[in-house]
Amino acid sequence: MPTPYWFQTIAKRGRAVGIGKADIDAARAWYREQARKVRAVNVNRLVGETPSRLFTRADGTDVGSMLMFFYDPKGKDTLPYWDQFPLVFVIEYYRDHFLDLNLHYLPPGPRANLMDALYTIAQYDEKDQVTRLNLSYGVLKNAARFNAFKPCVKSHLFGHMRSRFFYVPPREWDMALMLPTQRFVGGSAQKVWGQSMKSIKGRYGI
Repeated sequence: MPTPYWFQTIAKRGRAVGIGKADIDAARAWYREQARKVRAVNVNRLVGETPSRLFTRADGTDVGSMLMFFYDPKGKDTLPYWDQFPLVFVIEYYRDHFLDLNLHYLPPGPRANLMDALYTIAQYDEKDQVTRLNLSYGVLKNAARFNAFKPCVKSHLFGHMRSRFFYVPPREWDMALMLPTQRFVGGSAQKVWGQSMKSIKGRYGI
């Protein structure tokens, strides 16, 4: 059986070879490359070893945060495909649902490119560490650098959650981004990614 990988495993490996904050771009590239090498991920073990917290709807602190969760959609029998284990950035929330970007809907290359663009709207703390994204639908829609975001926009109902939310710390975004944790139902990842890229090319002429 393949050895299960999770965020902390890759992070520890990075520290062991001296990858740190000195060169952010190099560190980001290294972490992504390590995550790409992962061929199998035990999702249940991953979330079991990842610090978690409940999603807070009372304020806006979770907007712009990266979350993972298990989901069973309403009307799933009519959907062409859907993701059982989304990896999202929260955009906005409502009484019974929230809007988000599920990054699993893009193949790894375009996903990394979109993430690089999203880092340009990151919010930092007093120690110059990323805390979350200053994210809104209007920001995404009005900037060309985010032109791959559209197939990732999804709406999730709170009543159809099948787990608590698993919070991904910003220092682990790049690792989570590239780990193959998607669980598509109704189509393979290649099929989903193909449809996403087709819709982007049709919309933006790229």
